[in-house]
Amino acid sequence: MKTMDASQTVLKAEARALNFFYGQAQALHAVSLPVYDRCVTALIGPSGCGKTTYLRCLNRMHDLYPGNRYEGEVMLYPDRVNIVGPEVDPIEVRMRIGMVFQKPNPFPKSIYENVAYGLRIRNLSNKRDLDAVVERALREAALWGEVKDRLQASAMNLSGGQQQRLCIARALATSPELLLFDEPTSALDPTATSRIEELVAELKQKVAIVMVTHNMQQAARISDYTAFMYEGRVVEYDRTETIFTNPSVKLTEDYITGRFG
Repeated sequence: MKTMDASQTVLKAEARALNFFYGQAQALHAVSLPVYDRCVTALIGPSGCGKTTYLRCLNRMHDLYPGNRYEGEVMLYPDRVNIVGPEVDPIEVRMRIGMVFQKPNPFPKSIYENVAYGLRIRNLSNKRDLDAVVERALREAALWGEVKDRLQASAMNLSGGQQQRLCIARALATSPELLLFDEPTSALDPTATSRIEELVAELKQKVAIVMVTHNMQQAARISDYTAFMYEGRVVEYDRTETIFTNPSVKLTEDYITGRFG
């Protein structure tokens, strides 16, 4: 597995002593974690350990539900804005940080309108401009060749793998600085999974990516850095090759080798 030299990495985001609460229940404990630009950071760990909770902090998805609360900081660079700060508009955060969920969730609209959705929220209405961005996003999501002749057809008629790539195109349309993937292949067959993994490898040439996965082989294949989480804490974080071949914490080794629990 090839990773970037440390001298080439540029910090894109950074959690600093991040705590998160669902009401009174604390789900994250002092999470500090860097995210490097043009790299894939994988989050691994058992179910319920806080991976998805952390991922949703990065684009303020928790704000959609009352009673949730952040403490600490998540800095976005280069402008050094704390994106979990109360003065920051979560909608603007979601424009800058796209998210692709575990199960494909296309809107019950046309393929075209799915990709154009975020652009219309940003008040982009010029058809020529919309057409250009929709085509660019579908090309970046490796879907243009399959749908270019049926852009007005319902997105619900696409296969599961195509729907997931459409959701990636929808996230890419607003030119995000950071892309979040929450187990994006768990509902897909091996062929579709391979397509998504190839796509992630291409996308990281342009954008920072954070991916939650339960698949150890997938994390080892496509990520540059890996964080192992347990009970709402980061147990260990390092280059992926180091995590999988020479972890420094026994709990990490037990999880990776299947001796966990």
